[in-house]
Amino acid sequence: MRRRQGEFRRSARRKWPNVVWWTVCGTVVLLFIVIFSKESQIESRPPSRKNYFRHDRILEGVNITDEMLSPSSVTRQLSDQISLAKAFVVIAKESNNLQFAWELSAQIRNSQSLLSDAATRRVPLTTRESDTAIRDMAILLYQAQQFHYDSATMIMRLKAKIQALEEQMSSVSDKSSKYGQIAAEEVPKGLYCLGIQLTTEWFANSNIQRKINGRAQIAAKLRDNSLYHFCIFSDNILATSVVVNSTAINSYDPKRVVFHVVTDEINYAAMKAWFTMNDFQGVTVEVQKFEDFKWLNASYVPVLKQLQDSETQNYYFSGHNDEGQTPIKFRNPKYLSMLNHLRFYIPEVFPALKKVVFLDDDVVVQRDLSALFSIDLNGNVNGAVETCMETFHRYHKYLNYSHPLIRDHFDPDACGWAFGMNVFDLVEWRRRNVTSIYHYWQERNVDRTLWKLGTLPPGLLTFYGLTESLDASWHVLGLGYTNVDSHLIEKGAVLHFNGNAKPWLKIGMEKYKPLWEKFIDYTHPLLQQCNFH
Repeated sequence: MRRRQGEFRRSARRKWPNVVWWTVCGTVVLLFIVIFSKESQIESRPPSRKNYFRHDRILEGVNITDEMLSPSSVTRQLSDQISLAKAFVVIAKESNNLQFAWELSAQIRNSQSLLSDAATRRVPLTTRESDTAIRDMAILLYQAQQFHYDSATMIMRLKAKIQALEEQMSSVSDKSSKYGQIAAEEVPKGLYCLGIQLTTEWFANSNIQRKINGRAQIAAKLRDNSLYHFCIFSDNILATSVVVNSTAINSYDPKRVVFHVVTDEINYAAMKAWFTMNDFQGVTVEVQKFEDFKWLNASYVPVLKQLQDSETQNYYFSGHNDEGQTPIKFRNPKYLSMLNHLRFYIPEVFPALKKVVFLDDDVVVQRDLSALFSIDLNGNVNGAVETCMETFHRYHKYLNYSHPLIRDHFDPDACGWAFGMNVFDLVEWRRRNVTSIYHYWQERNVDRTLWKLGTLPPGLLTFYGLTESLDASWHVLGLGYTNVDSHLIEKGAVLHFNGNAKPWLKIGMEKYKPLWEKFIDYTHPLLQQCNFH
């Protein structure tokens, strides 16, 4: 009996732990249900205003600029790597290492993709996200340094590249200058043909010469100072014709206009024939050749004296004495042409005249010029339009101020002016003996140390302190080498095609050619024979 009671007690002890176990499980389930219901309530409850501000602050915090400025920013590190890698890509391609350039480009795209994703999410990149990309790029950049793609090498290579490009550009510029100069000095076939046709006509047609001899009244006009006297020194028949024709068309009283044309012996007959055969609305035209001037000799004219010097001849005509160091434009023999330098002898060429307007053969007249003869030059000899609106056209740009003769006598900032349309008071010129001033400076520039080329530098010296400034609308320059304001062209009295791009050449500026060509009658039989169109 006792054993049975003991067995009964052991069974009761075994049941008791089961009850405890089930109780604990039930409690856990109830707690889980309570917690779950609370989380559901939290999720279903609308977020508070404070949480909204916090959320917005997080979004606003993803600012790329701040990220880039932060020294510990992963974004900044990636961006720096990309910038450096792009430079290495260029160097690798130049070194013909295309495989390495491709690897760098692929890694650049990978890094850019990471940055793009971060910007889209508006969440800063983490170290875990970017670690692989940064490490892979670092390896490639290290390899670039092994290929000598470091910054110092890049700088040296870029300097060498820049130097090579500068040398190439200089070579191309020199060639362009030479070819442009050759093209500018070219005599078009049409002009050559016209000269031959007119010369033939002059000697074959006696009626032309009789026509000239019959103009007895012309001689009186040539010395009449109440008329408007213009002078041109040129060997270009067509260009001279355009100057005369444009002046005649725009003149209020063409019959009071007198043109004095001086040419050389080669073109004398052709020039005489052209202005005899054609009428220019009653304008009087006189043609002379400078070879007939008895006073024009080497003992009086420095330029003629220089032409007899062997060194000068070698400089201008051989081109081999300085191994090509002097630009070709400085060696153009036209700068020793008497037709270029006759402008300094106008009182000797026209001894009976008191005032004259000098015109270059590359100008076009758009207005009546009679008002020029009533302008008061205030005791000066030369009336000209100043060109010092820019610093390029001041004295120091034309003359050698390292030479004491120039440095001691002339203000380097003095305003330059232009030949091409000038009013000369010949009475004052003779009184001041201006031609002797020109001779003084020309004789001291035999070695070309005071100035290099042209007639403008000696003109600036000769007429220094003797020039009266004219209104800029009287003379508009630049149509032969640059773009000119259309308003200036419209208002200009005289348009000057100074520069190499003359309107009668193929290299002339097309947009300005019509301003010149409208004064040519292309239906003229001789022009048609010579294929002018």
